[in-house]
Amino acid sequence: MINKLLFSAFFLSTFFLKAQNLEIDTLLTDKISIRAIQLWDGKVWYSGTDAKFGFIDWRQPKNQKQIKVSEKSLQFRTLGQNDRDFFLASIESPGYLFKINKKSLKVEKVFQDDSKSAFYDALLFVNNKVAYAFSDSNNGKMKLLTTKDGGDTWFFSKVFDKITLREGEAAFAASNTNIAAKGSRVWIATGGKSSRIFRMETSTSDKIIAEVFNTPFVQGSSSQGMYSIDFANETFGIAVGGDYTLQSENKNNIATTEDGGATWQIQASGANAGYMTCVRIKPGSQGKEIIAVGDQHISYSQDYGKTWKVISHEKNLYVAEWVDASTLIFAGKDRIIKVKIKS
Repeated sequence: MINKLLFSAFFLSTFFLKAQNLEIDTLLTDKISIRAIQLWDGKVWYSGTDAKFGFIDWRQPKNQKQIKVSEKSLQFRTLGQNDRDFFLASIESPGYLFKINKKSLKVEKVFQDDSKSAFYDALLFVNNKVAYAFSDSNNGKMKLLTTKDGGDTWFFSKVFDKITLREGEAAFAASNTNIAAKGSRVWIATGGKSSRIFRMETSTSDKIIAEVFNTPFVQGSSSQGMYSIDFANETFGIAVGGDYTLQSENKNNIATTEDGGATWQIQASGANAGYMTCVRIKPGSQGKEIIAVGDQHISYSQDYGKTWKVISHEKNLYVAEWVDASTLIFAGKDRIIKVKIKS
């Protein structure tokens, strides 16, 4: 019975791969681990290990440049942008936040977090002025770094101060995608012994409403929980993750919401390829078509996350972004690739 199931899974995966006719091009190879990318000006911009930051043109890969943001051997797993600058925050204490001008690539340190708990998991600009970066906490509260002036000055927000993190509740710096924003809402996903959704919503009076919601996602140990979220609009969203120490485990590691994150429904439990670090909704699909990537696979859903098929067994990819409706960029260990999905 097991062999028949394995054969069926292999046949479906192979059939779908051939039907989609993937075209994979390697854009960059380097000794680097990349967990955060941004697309701008026809280029893939990335941050990674050994203080590296750079870009590569996905149409003309010879057009590329890499710089070191610092003489220190910093590791970056975050990257955000507005219309003027890129921003990246380092993991491990002290935590440094840098601003890099898009035109000149001039680097400026704009914030330093000297707390022992400094470990920045994700950074996101919700518009040209407002952005959030969050870190591991040492006081049981969500540690949320905020700017309201386009990244020139940063401060710790108190928006979640009335909500206490549970014991063993943290977040994963897996792909800079456990934070998302649409319209007036911002969501942050936690994991570990407790995996919940923190939501901020700006009311008509500009007052921020802060809430937290339980999820049925796999949780209970430090390696389990939601690793990545994405939203098509203010109501429909998806979360993926699992357990990075048991990557083939595929129970309760995908969930969707249709009410803006207040309630979540488990999808494809026991019927997916396992642990995933990044999920991205196809532009214009309103959530119907979704790509997800894990260390061992790239998977695709065409029915709002209810069912999934492996379209590639590419290894050691951690983060993805759609270029357009048929082209994606993936990055991970030592490389960046472009994937074209041909119908």
